[in-house]
Amino acid sequence: METLDIGEVVRRCGIPASTLRYYEEKGLIVSSGRHGLRRQYDADVLERLALISLGRTAGFSLDEIPLVFGAGGELRVDRALLATKADDLDRTIARLTIVSAGLRHAAACPAPRHAECPTFRRILRAAMDGDLPSVENVLKSAVP
Repeated sequence: METLDIGEVVRRCGIPASTLRYYEEKGLIVSSGRHGLRRQYDADVLERLALISLGRTAGFSLDEIPLVFGAGGELRVDRALLATKADDLDRTIARLTIVSAGLRHAAACPAPRHAECPTFRRILRAAMDGDLPSVENVLKSAVP
């Protein structure tokens, strides 16, 4: 199997060497040895780093990511865990979509000051109550 110097791994995946060393310390990746003082990795580390990056983007913590790897490092997907994370992402997307719409309204609002905008005032009240669905309803009925 092809081995890659730590510098080559950094160049190919854009992850700093310090992060690679940290991932190694956490047991997420394993170096295959050293050439002088430089760590060497099997080429399949690039795929593993891509999976770690994808997991981080999806909101998995570094402590959760090893749960998708089985003994020997093969991929072992817990489908229930993935479905739960996808549901979490859907809820986050819904919240952020509402917040984005509120920002767009505030940016385009014709009121001279936001405090004078009835829609903005209703958005603030709903947000203070932690009621994002109400914010969404306010925005649907609003004219910017």
